Amino acid sequence: MTAKNAVLQLSIHEERTRKKALVTVSRFSGVTSITMDKSGKMTIVGEVDVPAVVMKLRKLCNTEIVSVDDVKPPVKKPEPEKPAESIAYPVPMNYAYQFNPAYANSYYHQPYGNCRVVDEPNCVIM
Repeated sequence: MTAKNAVLQLSIHEERTRKKALVTVSRFSGVTSITMDKSGKMTIVGEVDVPAVVMKLRKLCNTEIVSVDDVKPPVKKPEPEKPAESIAYPVPMNYAYQFNPAYANSYYHQPYGNCRVVDEPNCVIM
């Protein structure tokens, strides 16, 4: 099914009926966009069965089909070719504080403050 642009004329006198009509049309699968002006003209764009939409809207208000057209895809302009850019290879840098993964799994814990850890059992730390 191809995308269609359908224009419908609705006889709507209340804002409540207008909202119901918009909700009813939006529930159809394949609807891309819906617009409606103050005079009651509704434009539906998408892959929709237009007679089914009209039958559903006639339960709310008087509905007439004004026109149904196929939507033409937009023409794409060819892009101008860009000149080839020179590739700059990354230069390895030596950072002052690099992470060394050899120390990541060490279980050595340095004590806090200015104290030494001594292996003698009778030693007192001052």
